[in-house]
Amino acid sequence: MTSRDSGNGLLGRRSERQALDDLLAGARDGHSGVLVLRGEAGIGKTELLKYLLGRATGCRTVGAAGVQSEMELSYAGLHQLCAPLLSGLDNLPEPQRDALRTAFGLHGGAAPDRFLVGLATLSLLSDAAGSEPLICVIDDAQWLDRVSAQTVEFVSRRLLAESVVLAVAVREPTTGEMFTGLPELPVTGLFEEDSRKLLASVVTGPLDRRVRDRIVAETRGNPLALLELPHTLTVLDLTEPYRRTTGPVANRLEQDFLRRVQALPAETQRLLFLAAAEPVGDVTLLRRAAERLGIAVDAAAADAEASKLLTLGAWARFRHPLVRSAAYRAAGPADLREVHRALADVTDAGLDPDRRAWHLARATPGPDEAVAAELERSADRAQARGGVAAAAAFLDRAAQLTPDPTRRGARALAAAQAKYQAGAFDAARELAGAAELGPLDDLAAARSTLLRGRIMTASNSAGAGLPLLLEAARRLEPLDAGLARETYRDAIYAALTAGRLPQGQGILEVAQAILATPTPAEPTRDDLLLDGQARLTTEGYGAGAPMLLQALAAFRADGISPKEGLGWLPLACRLAHSTWDFESWSVLSARLVDLARGTGALSVLPSALLLRLSNRVFAGDLAGAGSLVAEATAIGEATGSRFFAHYSALVVEPWKGREATTRQAIDAVTQDLLLRGEGKVETATQWAAAVLYNGLGRYAEAYAAALRGCENPQELGLSLQSTVELVEASVRLGRPADAAAAVTRISDMAQAAGTEWALGTESGVRALVSQGQQADDLYREAIERLGGTGVRMDLARTHLLYGEWLRRENRRADARTQLGIAHDMLSTIGAGAFAERARRELQATGATVRRHSVATQAALTPQEEQIARLVRDGLTNPEIGAQLFISPHTVEWHLRKVFSKLGITSRKEIRTIRLAGEPASA
Repeated sequence: MTSRDSGNGLLGRRSERQALDDLLAGARDGHSGVLVLRGEAGIGKTELLKYLLGRATGCRTVGAAGVQSEMELSYAGLHQLCAPLLSGLDNLPEPQRDALRTAFGLHGGAAPDRFLVGLATLSLLSDAAGSEPLICVIDDAQWLDRVSAQTVEFVSRRLLAESVVLAVAVREPTTGEMFTGLPELPVTGLFEEDSRKLLASVVTGPLDRRVRDRIVAETRGNPLALLELPHTLTVLDLTEPYRRTTGPVANRLEQDFLRRVQALPAETQRLLFLAAAEPVGDVTLLRRAAERLGIAVDAAAADAEASKLLTLGAWARFRHPLVRSAAYRAAGPADLREVHRALADVTDAGLDPDRRAWHLARATPGPDEAVAAELERSADRAQARGGVAAAAAFLDRAAQLTPDPTRRGARALAAAQAKYQAGAFDAARELAGAAELGPLDDLAAARSTLLRGRIMTASNSAGAGLPLLLEAARRLEPLDAGLARETYRDAIYAALTAGRLPQGQGILEVAQAILATPTPAEPTRDDLLLDGQARLTTEGYGAGAPMLLQALAAFRADGISPKEGLGWLPLACRLAHSTWDFESWSVLSARLVDLARGTGALSVLPSALLLRLSNRVFAGDLAGAGSLVAEATAIGEATGSRFFAHYSALVVEPWKGREATTRQAIDAVTQDLLLRGEGKVETATQWAAAVLYNGLGRYAEAYAAALRGCENPQELGLSLQSTVELVEASVRLGRPADAAAAVTRISDMAQAAGTEWALGTESGVRALVSQGQQADDLYREAIERLGGTGVRMDLARTHLLYGEWLRRENRRADARTQLGIAHDMLSTIGAGAFAERARRELQATGATVRRHSVATQAALTPQEEQIARLVRDGLTNPEIGAQLFISPHTVEWHLRKVFSKLGITSRKEIRTIRLAGEPASA
């Protein structure tokens, strides 16, 4: 709040006004802008937002403000912001339209993923800015409900070419981190000269110079303090230069407002209590509640307006949010129960049941089953809208008001589950602990253990959550067989993710527990998958691989519901890799990504992308894998999680042969605090180093890395691949014993799996340790088998190894053929170091090596290349935007750059362009 002057509407604030003017100018030029205004209460953030709106001529404007008492109502703040734009809902893609309608309670449906709601909001704002720039302002964002704040943050990070300005004001200090990493404008106090001018504008009569200087100094340029404090100072305060005030400015202001509230007549105070407890500002509702309390409304309203603390116009508006909090603090416990009861009585149970329930909860001094049940119903409605934070708050209060101990424990457990889903892990852990203090039946107790395991897995690491998941699965066995199997699935996935653990508990214990459960007479594909992995772990690869391959064939052939697919396909994809079933890995990873994208399941999509891009790497499609890395990065930017982007880069970068970027990816994963101490990190990073150094021909380093990478063969996956890398490095270093041991391990597993990928790999590694005609035959067999699998990366490397062997055998003509194939394939794939090995070997045979390049798209960024691929697949701009979590306008902006770089003018022409990583026939 600041004084106006005729020159620019604000006193001072030149740099702040310039920053806001720049945002407007950018929007008018077709660019989006985000700015977070941070500062203490009363420092002028609201006035700066008003300045922005006042300058937005020719623009469409919308706004919202956080309200402290609405922080538990899901999507309340977002609904405020979007309400004027809801006529554009019909223009959104159906999944986005349905998600937003469900979130706002406009119709029923399955609870939408909050990031799908975020994407819908982004699309809604983008469409609204189609004809004129859109200016969005949000005041007091620290009081937005949690899911609204998360959605606004999501949108803020995805705005680019939409002509949208988003200005957000956050009061400091605030609890937790809000809107971090976005452009910020710190709003500080006025300069001393401007502070004196503002003070002079509200002080009538003479003011001692030393008193003036003291007020200016103690308010530290806070405009609201300069405007308000003179109203509370006595004549002695204004004339005595040595009187001192203490405490932070915001605290002093609130104390002054509190005294002003308490100085009002009793009925006027009660009207302010009512207004402070009613967040919407509905004057009609306020009047009805006041009349119910016997308040003479007109007289009390006149006193409130005369005090300049509250204005009753079309809406009830406090002078400042500090006045609302001061009025609420002024009310005693009995007063608060009274006003909340009155508000509950006049709130329509049919139109606004959740706010009515919340008022009832605040009005209830002790246990009350009827109110607790009403809160539980509100929690169900909030959950259906995707408002898990609101559901958690309703259930938490319901548990507190529940008289029956057993039911209280069940509600506390439900509140803990909702807190976990909302990402409030500490609160979830506390509520789960509170639930366990009461009498829980066996099933509820087992579910509580399961919840604590999931909390530990999500908040700490897979290794930390594994013991609890295993305990929960065992306890669930006699109570809920289906949930027990799902919990064993989660436990074995956590064990595979964690790898070897320092405390010794891991996949072996999970496998033994699975095998100890009764086997169904007619096992399902889920049963086969779990039992196959368990037998593989306990009895050896030969015992489990056939069951796993049978299960994978069933997953591949049968239909699967979204819920089942999102739960079981991640494990199935990992085990397809571990059993060398490339076809299942390809089909199921693609299906998993489609399911996660189609349902907006952002909790699953990052890991689905990682499984898919790993498959694409072995398929020799590094460019396609790079596009998926870009998508994982986009999700990380939107969700604030960088883990999957780092891990994705770890899978792709080693093949390119660039040591610096590979080391950067390795360091990013090893330094991730959530993964600290888990053996899987060692396996993955050492495999990446082994691939890098084998490609570079630095075999001693490759050998050391591969040896560490395959130390724990039960991890399968990259541990198995590290064993393959170990054979090549050992042979090059003249370590036949190490090579032979690794070949034996691979051969045993390959024979058990029996897939063409497995048998082709076995032939290739056996060729490396063989001589003469036997080696020649084995290389040819490997090439023939791998050639029918789609594993182009391994096929290209086998051509390279065969060519190198032929050159050492002085069969130059044959060597040139194999090395030429290898060079073309590896160059097209983008496996730079391996391609360079092939080039050097070709030159050693006396061949002239043509330079291999794909100049048509060399300048495309990963995201541009991904957009080009999606256009070629026939996707529209809205469909591409939905997949990449950007707006259709941003897709179009990227697409224009793609056209320019490729020298084309239409989407149709993209289909004729060969992108990086594609063979010439593509």
